[in-house]
Amino acid sequence: MDMASLIEVKTNPNIPPLAPGDTVKVSSKLVEGEKERTQLFQGVVIKVRRGGVGASFTVRRVTHGIGVERTFPLRSPLLEKVQLLRHGKVRRARLYYLRGLSARASRIKEKRTEKETEPG
Repeated sequence: MDMASLIEVKTNPNIPPLAPGDTVKVSSKLVEGEKERTQLFQGVVIKVRRGGVGASFTVRRVTHGIGVERTFPLRSPLLEKVQLLRHGKVRRARLYYLRGLSARASRIKEKRTEKETEPG
């Protein structure tokens, strides 16, 4: 018996299709005691785990020389929205090699789209 048959899980319309290498800005709700606020986390998607109810994605950023990674469940009601800032050009599904690189060396080139290549 799987979790999807027990609970009705809704997809969040504020989450665009994600791929490894994308730079995103994630807004998530954070509950502290009685107060509730929105926390932003911006970084590069290093892993996308698809799998129905248990789908998640991991975002990495380097702050003050320290790498920080956060994993967000795609179906979580605490995830407000994901803003896609740019598509990255990568050739791997899991970008774990970024952990061993410096912040400058771990920059990813931007993927060119058809809209940019058209003359006009």
